[in-house]
Amino acid sequence: MRSLAAPLAALVLLAAAPSGPPSFEYTAGSTTCVRPQSAASDGVTVLVGGPGEKPANAVLVAPSGPLHGAPAILWVHWLGQAATTNHTEFLGDAQALAKRGAVSLLVDMPWSQAKWFTDVRTPETDYAATIAQVVTLRRALDCLAAVAGVDPARIAYVGHDFGAMDGALLLAVDERPAFAVLMAPTLSYWEWYLLGKQPADPAAYVAQMSAFDLPGWLARGKQKALLLQFGQDDEYVAQATGIALRNAVPDRDRTLKAYKLDHALDDPAARDDRRAWLAAHLGV
Repeated sequence: MRSLAAPLAALVLLAAAPSGPPSFEYTAGSTTCVRPQSAASDGVTVLVGGPGEKPANAVLVAPSGPLHGAPAILWVHWLGQAATTNHTEFLGDAQALAKRGAVSLLVDMPWSQAKWFTDVRTPETDYAATIAQVVTLRRALDCLAAVAGVDPARIAYVGHDFGAMDGALLLAVDERPAFAVLMAPTLSYWEWYLLGKQPADPAAYVAQMSAFDLPGWLARGKQKALLLQFGQDDEYVAQATGIALRNAVPDRDRTLKAYKLDHALDDPAARDDRRAWLAAHLGV
């Protein structure tokens, strides 16, 4: 007798996905921004959360002295080398821009957990988890905007890899980031997730996760300017992907830069371009 496990699993996946587009709404005013007594050595620790949610660890880096109309940046790391798969990937950027007057919040996302891709996430929870990640970033923006002296009209977002993909969704549903840098995202979450655990029914899974395909979300973004950074030797993202994503962005201040680098984009050229672009657009 043929097993019913795969067909039943497919029905579960399809039933879990709502018929309409995913919603990233949350209750306004419900965000908590808690500063534990123990502070990080490289900034101020902030636990970002909301009702019934596990708080996300974040680190606030700010200029010394009082703030008056300071720009702010939300940074979201990649999934890559263990040492930088956390808020420290962009710590140097944040510290450099703090010297020019910018406030930064660097968030540790779920993929900062050891073996997150192989042992923690599952195809059955990817849809709900993606929504939860974007809600976490919206709450992180709440905490960043609540810092006394931050100018709400000068907020930027920077994300790499999964951080860039979540950022594309965030930019479509939250108008607070006026500027954004997205580093080496791919077109679809399912492209990368299918490199790991396999769903019982791949076709049903792809249909479900296609709700998050980036081009449609980038077309909805209202940011004033966007910088896309890609590596020409990226083993995970084709060069054509950068062109496709740039073309999906509404025709305003949009810049695509490609470097002779791999997916890590770990090089002074990419780093200096990113810092200079942010400084120019944030006016620091």
